[in-house]
Amino acid sequence: MKARMNHPAFVLPGTLDALQALSKTLEDTGLPDSTVHLVHLRASQINGCSFCVEMHTKEAVEAGESVERLFAVSAWRESLRFSAAERAALALTEAATRIADRSEAVSDEVWDAAADHYDEKQLAALIMQIATINVWNRINATIQQPAGAAPGE
Repeated sequence: MKARMNHPAFVLPGTLDALQALSKTLEDTGLPDSTVHLVHLRASQINGCSFCVEMHTKEAVEAGESVERLFAVSAWRESLRFSAAERAALALTEAATRIADRSEAVSDEVWDAAADHYDEKQLAALIMQIATINVWNRINATIQQPAGAAPGE
């Protein structure tokens, strides 16, 4: 199995640098790394990006995340393993990722729950983390980048 084409971020000059620069701006925002891992994993699950599901699961484990919590991400609503803040971040992730699934993309209820747990800088970082992982998911899913293969393999 191989990707349909070379990864667009490597084909178009400057694209990978731009995406990496965006990611760099999201560091040190006060948003917990564990929350970022959960957000990346949940969006990747929703978008069916096997490359990112595998990569972000590995990164989370390497950062000390428990396997039990990672197993529960896809069913976070029924799990006792997540804090209220993490639940709010996961709800916002789902709403922003599935933006066309409802008339009000992100409901006031979802927004207010996130705003109850994160300050403006953290909310900005959370929104940008969700948007950024969605960019990568959509690229990888479109070209069918296989899990376990480096882009371009």
